[in-house]
Amino acid sequence: MNSITHLLYNYLVSIGISETLAEKLNLTGLIIVLVLVLWIIDFIIRKIVVKIFNQIAEKSKISFDDYLVKNKVPRNIAHIIPLIIALKFIPVVFTDFKYTGDIIERGLEVFGVILTLWIIRSLLNTLKDYFKTLSRLKDKPIDSFIQVFMIFAWIIGLMSIFVIITGITFIKFATTIGAASAIIILIFKDTIMGFVASIQVSINDMVRIGDWITFEKYGADGDVIEINLATVKIQNFDKTITTIPTYALISDSFKNWRGMTESDGRRIKRSLIIKLSSIKYLSNNEIDKLKNIELISEYLVNFQGKINSYNKENNINKELLLNGRNLTNIGVFRKYIDSYINNHSAINSDMMIMTRQLPPTSQGLPIEIYAFSSDKRWANYEYIMADIFDHLLASVSYFDLELFEFPSSLNLKS
Repeated sequence: MNSITHLLYNYLVSIGISETLAEKLNLTGLIIVLVLVLWIIDFIIRKIVVKIFNQIAEKSKISFDDYLVKNKVPRNIAHIIPLIIALKFIPVVFTDFKYTGDIIERGLEVFGVILTLWIIRSLLNTLKDYFKTLSRLKDKPIDSFIQVFMIFAWIIGLMSIFVIITGITFIKFATTIGAASAIIILIFKDTIMGFVASIQVSINDMVRIGDWITFEKYGADGDVIEINLATVKIQNFDKTITTIPTYALISDSFKNWRGMTESDGRRIKRSLIIKLSSIKYLSNNEIDKLKNIELISEYLVNFQGKINSYNKENNINKELLLNGRNLTNIGVFRKYIDSYINNHSAINSDMMIMTRQLPPTSQGLPIEIYAFSSDKRWANYEYIMADIFDHLLASVSYFDLELFEFPSSLNLKS
């Protein structure tokens, strides 16, 4: 026995305590003293290190060191010095209790691995918080990358702990794990799929935080607020939260509205369905009446002159409107819509503006308006679109056209 433990042991025997009990009390006393000394050292060093970091964070102009303090990086680092001291003194203090000393030493090595994981986690959380403050990284899935690194750290840490406890070599243990990889893949299937999906989502820039996406399969329609290894959180416009698996972003189809929000306008694509029986040729009297509509008066004057010249040059018999070239009420109405949209102050004239005729259906002839509103905000966009169609719906009758609608109960009774 060393001198301290020998003196304590002899004293206990001299006062009538059995040798076996004296040895146990001696060992217990050593453990208590060691724990107490290490706790005092840890407390002092932790206070000093944390205070130094707090002073640095207060004086520094950058926010990174503030996040270090917030995520307890200095506090965790301060535990390293007492741990090193304990590992150095264990073999000396427990010279006479080698078996117990070995157990304590292995326990401290396991704690060292766990402490390393704590420090890594604190540093990764610090990086995550700091990166989220950078404007160029705000829309990136930082959480996914941090979780991936943490998973690898925990895997290596757990393998190291197993090696410390069992005493086998790391290479032999890794070989055994490789043989059981099929089971591991089965257990961690969702995590692996999420990991692969996170990488693909990031590399292909499919989704960013803040993007408006529509995912019909999961009933999601709103802004992406979080992307991590396993899930993507979407805040719907009714303020509910929809959570979908990350790998669903690459396995299923969804709509990302980022292209619209980054463009110069939001698309308007809606149709008026004209009743087919209301379409007809226009007589000269009807054309003259429509010339009072300012948006198309010049068009009608010019086009009517061209038509009359053509029909006259080719000796067309105009007793029947069907003969020769003619204007139709649907064609003039389509021209009116086009002029109205082009002159609308809320429509972006630099983007495509088109009024087109779609194939006839059993309900009638669809006339589709295709344009882009300058204001992309949802409420304003809806107002602009409603304003346009309010006007067009009311203007249909001026061209002797009718809109299709299914008969109501009153129509059926009459």
